[in-house]
Amino acid sequence: MIKRLHSSLFLVRDLAATANFYTVAGFNVEGDEKTVRVVYGDFRLAFMQDDSADINIDDAHAPRGVGIFTYVEVENVDEQYQNLVTAGIVVSSEPKDWPWGKREFVVRDPDGYKIVFYTSITK
Repeated sequence: MIKRLHSSLFLVRDLAATANFYTVAGFNVEGDEKTVRVVYGDFRLAFMQDDSADINIDDAHAPRGVGIFTYVEVENVDEQYQNLVTAGIVVSSEPKDWPWGKREFVVRDPDGYKIVFYTSITK
């Protein structure tokens, strides 16, 4: 029986740049010299420097972020968009309403992992 989802691990090229990006984006960031964790409740996005990872990596030099979208629900997606632009974060798209009931936009972190900020909408 599955007890809970705990975390997802992402390999990065520059741990300090990753920590800075997620801090500026408004996330609760924890870390040490080997890992950075974005924490919400008991779930974590964990980031580890790819060239010093203590795990067996067979794709350390593979492109980052391909096919991975992490969805983050916010109270007001337009306000979140403006806050990130004001903070100097480059966004990949502007907020848009989608037929699946979300208004969302995308940013990419320093390694290309995609973060989709959204607010549910009623049609």
